[in-house]
Amino acid sequence: MAIKPTKAEKKVAYDQKLCQLLDQYSQVLIAAADNVGSTQLQNIRRGLREESVVLMGKNTMMKRSVKLHAEKTGNKEYLNLLPLLVGNVGLIFTKGDLKEISEEVAKYKVGAPARVGLVAPIDVIVPPGNTGLDPSQTSFFQVLNIPTKINKGTVEIITPVELIKKGEKVGSSEAALLAKLGIRPFSYGLVVVSVYDSGSVFSPEVLDLTEDDLIEKFAIGVSMVTSLSLALSYPTLAAAPHMFINAYKNVLAVAVATEYSYPQAEKVKEFLKDPSKFAVAAAPAAAAEAAAPLAAPAEEAKKEEPAEESDDDMGFSLFD
Repeated sequence: MAIKPTKAEKKVAYDQKLCQLLDQYSQVLIAAADNVGSTQLQNIRRGLREESVVLMGKNTMMKRSVKLHAEKTGNKEYLNLLPLLVGNVGLIFTKGDLKEISEEVAKYKVGAPARVGLVAPIDVIVPPGNTGLDPSQTSFFQVLNIPTKINKGTVEIITPVELIKKGEKVGSSEAALLAKLGIRPFSYGLVVVSVYDSGSVFSPEVLDLTEDDLIEKFAIGVSMVTSLSLALSYPTLAAAPHMFINAYKNVLAVAVATEYSYPQAEKVKEFLKDPSKFAVAAAPAAAAEAAAPLAAPAEEAKKEEPAEESDDDMGFSLFD
């Protein structure tokens, strides 16, 4: 008969396992495990077995192991995990792509009935249609103010009804009605709430960012730096091109307003003195461009005329 390990021995074994995982993996997904059953958790472990390890435990035990490992290794980055170990959470250690692992975890959701006293994670709407219940069951619908009618000996819901709102507690009447209708409105599974990567902690929404999103955010940041630099007249790499262009405009404005000149300003001054010169020069080019589309069909017509003549006489004279 095997001797069961004591609580102290279990704690030592848990410390060793968690410390070993922290040494092997630098990426950890912190997932909320509310209303997740043991069978469901086993299925998640099987699905992630190749490249990830799911570790559950009491928060006090996990915090204790993390602190001991940080002291032992001198790596204080592990301490960033401590604020995340709040509530019913588990740790998913992985070496794979964080986004792919997060999506894989989200697949293992199981439908659940609405139990009394449970806080609804989503809105619950009862759809219209035949319920299959006999007319003696109408009292449930009347208590919840659900409009019904009797159709072919069964109760039929006339319009869709918002039975429970998100964040509200499920009442006994709502739970009983949903059970009679066979509706399992909620689904539960591991939900990734935070991501730990080599000492950095960030929200799982970051995993959904694409390269285009990053480029857009970077462009917005550069635009803000440029605006601030121009407002303060402080040169930066982002504002330098705008400063050079503005400076050139100022020099050009001085040249136009005074007798001072330089080669690049001569053409501008000449245009300001007599804009008609440039208009005349531009007119033939514009006329040529406009006439080009009209000339093309005419040339094609000319080319086609000889072909038509040769087709008429077929190469023979009338008196041959």
